Amino acid sequence: MLAPAVRRSTAIRMAACTALAAGFAAPLVRRRLSLPPPVVTATAATAPFALCVLVPRSRVRDVAVLGLQMWAYVATYQMPNDDPIALERRVRVDYPVRADCAIGRGVTPTMRLQRAFGRPGRINGAERVLIWSHWVWFFVPHGTTFYLLLRHRERFPRGACLIYATFDLGLIGYWAVPTAPPWYAAARGHMADGRTPELRRMMVEYGERFWESNWQPLYGFLGGNPLAAMPSLHFATSVMAAHLLSETGVVAGAVGWSYAATLGVALVYLGEHYVVDLAAGLALTEGVRRAAPLAAPVFERIAAGVQGLEARSRG
Repeated sequence: MLAPAVRRSTAIRMAACTALAAGFAAPLVRRRLSLPPPVVTATAATAPFALCVLVPRSRVRDVAVLGLQMWAYVATYQMPNDDPIALERRVRVDYPVRADCAIGRGVTPTMRLQRAFGRPGRINGAERVLIWSHWVWFFVPHGTTFYLLLRHRERFPRGACLIYATFDLGLIGYWAVPTAPPWYAAARGHMADGRTPELRRMMVEYGERFWESNWQPLYGFLGGNPLAAMPSLHFATSVMAAHLLSETGVVAGAVGWSYAATLGVALVYLGEHYVVDLAAGLALTEGVRRAAPLAAPVFERIAAGVQGLEARSRG
């Protein structure tokens, strides 16, 4: 007959395995099983904790935990667009146009920049740099956490929490107030002012030329939810990464802030975000940074609970 400690550790590991499998599977089968979004998110969000219970702490486990965290994030980010018609009925289009027109004194900053520096039918060298800075973003926040993990491991737990909290809290805006980006508003006539050229979506123009037949599958995979502009998590997570890199040294900080500034210009110039989207993203980042010391005791208790389960799972 098994000792109580062995039975307990076996039960904990079985529960953790079940939670891990369910958390990984829920986003994959959500459409087929018509799972409610809260169920999908809650189930997927348990997977990182389950992995921590099952596997001893190591750099490999840390990377896997971040991967599972983003697995839950991507599912939650995409789910509003599972029903595109319903999403389009809810989307807000006008308020950011009005706000950016006020900032640009009657014309949005995107239109002012494109008309001043762009030429219809051409993508110049500076615009290619901006487009690539936008594409490179997919590696920047995660690359920053990996840099901390490899070079400044003592800073990794806090840095990862700050970056991924910024990702997760930004989802509240995407669900509560789905907001269209400039290119969507322009395509539906919300930016027409009788002048030419009209707003261009240069990323698509250049992407179709550069990637050719691979563009549509690539964009379809990375797009996910086209009506998730407020706040700009591109900008928010890049600013958070710049803050964290600055804490490690002057050179890393200069790289981080240079990239964040370049991306900010790119997002507005290319018509991917409004200035007010960037302002909201910046506010989110600074809010997360200020709230972190207040939230730290809660996260420490959660971490202690997970570590306790991990210890008991080993008998």
